[in-house]
Amino acid sequence: MTTANIHAPLGAVSVLRVVDSILDVKNAIVDWHLARQTRKELSKLTDSQLHDIGLTRMDIAKF
Repeated sequence: MTTANIHAPLGAVSVLRVVDSILDVKNAIVDWHLARQTRKELSKLTDSQLHDIGLTRMDIAKF
């Protein structure tokens, strides 16, 4: 009977944490950029157009 090695190689956990941190930063930047684009496009709409989609100028800042 053989036993499987259930332990991670030396340093694997540290590498995983670094990669996860990098992905978290990347995702935060992408989210920030998408929110910025949304605010920019909504700011181009007239008050009447915003009203048609159920928003006000004050709502734009929430994105």
